[in-house]
Amino acid sequence: MEPLKSLDAVFKPKSVALIGASTAPGKLGYDILYNLINAGFTGPIYPINPKADEILGLKVYKDIASTPAPADLAVVVIPARFVPGTLEQCGKAGVKAAVVVTGGFAEAGEDGEILQKELADTAKKYGIRVIGPNCQGVNHPHHNLCASWPLLTTRGGMAFIAQSGTVGAALMDWASEDHLGVSVFVSLGNRADVDESDCIRYFNEDPNTSVIALYVEGVKRPEVFLESLAQAKKPVVVLKAGRTARGRVAAESHTKSLAGSDEIYGAIFRKYRVHRAENLEELYDFAKILSNMKKPPGRRILNISSSGGAAILAIDEAEKWGLDAPPPTQALKDRLRAFLPAHCGVSNPIDLTGDAISDPSLYARVIETSRGEYDIMAVIFGDPIHGASKMVTNSELVIFCGGADVEREEKILMHKKGIPVFPTPERGVRALGQFFLFDEKEEKPAEPAVPHSGRSLRLMPAGEAVDLLKAYGIPAVEAPLAASADEAVHLFHKAGGPVVLKVSSAQVSHKSDLGGVRLNLATDEEVRKAYGDILSSIGKHLPGADVEGVTVSPMATPGTEVILGVINDPQYGHALMFGLGGIFTEVYRDVQFCLLPAEEKEFLRIIESIRGYPVLAGIRGQKRKDTAALVNAMKGLSRLVQDHRTIDQIDLNPVIVYEKGIAVVDYRIYTG
Repeated sequence: MEPLKSLDAVFKPKSVALIGASTAPGKLGYDILYNLINAGFTGPIYPINPKADEILGLKVYKDIASTPAPADLAVVVIPARFVPGTLEQCGKAGVKAAVVVTGGFAEAGEDGEILQKELADTAKKYGIRVIGPNCQGVNHPHHNLCASWPLLTTRGGMAFIAQSGTVGAALMDWASEDHLGVSVFVSLGNRADVDESDCIRYFNEDPNTSVIALYVEGVKRPEVFLESLAQAKKPVVVLKAGRTARGRVAAESHTKSLAGSDEIYGAIFRKYRVHRAENLEELYDFAKILSNMKKPPGRRILNISSSGGAAILAIDEAEKWGLDAPPPTQALKDRLRAFLPAHCGVSNPIDLTGDAISDPSLYARVIETSRGEYDIMAVIFGDPIHGASKMVTNSELVIFCGGADVEREEKILMHKKGIPVFPTPERGVRALGQFFLFDEKEEKPAEPAVPHSGRSLRLMPAGEAVDLLKAYGIPAVEAPLAASADEAVHLFHKAGGPVVLKVSSAQVSHKSDLGGVRLNLATDEEVRKAYGDILSSIGKHLPGADVEGVTVSPMATPGTEVILGVINDPQYGHALMFGLGGIFTEVYRDVQFCLLPAEEKEFLRIIESIRGYPVLAGIRGQKRKDTAALVNAMKGLSRLVQDHRTIDQIDLNPVIVYEKGIAVVDYRIYTG
């Protein structure tokens, strides 16, 4: 069976068996059975319990082999040690899929890992698709299936996929409180079989799903993950946990997967147009608006409010997202003045003041009068506005940030109509901004590179490195090696001008810090002294270092220093780094990443995305630097690492950028 089609047994089963059904309310085996029944599942439900005869009015079966017909889906809530054997029985009975809620597998240590492998091997043997183990199950309202908790039956377009059951349940609780429907909730747990990539691909083809929202700690199959993102036709929203060093350790212990570098994930999400949520609220908000609201035709926004303060907050946030809040035309002002009280403001925002409480119709009349003049209207209810739900559609951005019981009642009514409502101006406008995030990025992403996992590294000799860089059109400055002071003097004369001496050693990463660099040497005596001083300084700081000698290169003309680099991520392959260079690179950390290979637009984007870009663009009378030459160097690096997959890291720092051209002054290439 085609892999995606096989997931129908998980999400659209014709029959369900609950292995571990319980007679005791409060236990999972009881609560899940209750939810299966009360979700309205129309097919047979087979509770499995060797010690009971009836639970919640359903006949109970002693084991999976005793059911009148093979169940499509088995939900398993028995102790971990019994699960592999139970899956064996399921396989023999013709069960097609299983949701293993039980914990105590890979997340629990070495013994659990062994148990999980046994589970996975058994499932593979019989072709059983498995969600979990250590998960919170599956809720699919469009199929009246709730093999999970809490019970949510309202149908909608948001698909929530979470590697944490608790995080997923929180999203479901919010949706339930809001009376806002979902297309599915999937708690992936340890991902012994089905993972985030499977779910993205499956719900990308699901007609009931309009947006796919994921909570991700780590990615199980990086190459497939990239493919699923590249193929996604629907908006994908991701909250990536494990962004900090400590967070990554927690994620790895939680999910038993490599969390990955946050910078790399940032590059991935930009490349594949993934909406990145910074927190759980944003994950919910972005999914809510992308699923339920119509995309505005443009960025011109009119703010209508009974709260001047809330409207100002909305305008501040709108500017961050590149939205335009121009004043109304004189014709629109005249039409508004015809019915609004004189003290109401008719600029942008339109401030209805407290009059809107006593006369809520003012909102409706302003909305109707202004319709067509702006691309989008942000309607901010800052007071208890009765009948608010009758005034708006899913073409408006609706914010309800005050009104107590009235707010709660009206918000529910709006959500039942499929109109997303936000509790603060900032959250609403931030969500609105997602519609315009990728407007200028229409090119098809390049095919993802195959990651290289080698980590035993060798520093390429300087002469070999410069030849390799030049072969790909990257203008590296020659740096011949001198093994003695006399040889350094000879190379100085050959250069015909001031030179730079740098130590050559695989053990020395930061040459300047250890006294391994001498600049602007213009005489034989200076060169000789610098050679001896460099060796002495390195010997003092790193007495065991293997020093090949000292490189001698022409002193470069001053310009703007940047850094170009390549890293080989263990999950996603080569990625290019760009930022301000020189000795302050690690201080400012003003760098951007993109996956390789990449299109020219991506190279331009990371150049223009650094905070220091105005220095390159020309600031305070300075002339613009040659960014086209930088892009060409980036293209060269991309081709280089595609042709030489064993390269693990490239560090070009500094690269000096001029008004015309660039010069790569220092370079380090590591191979695996």
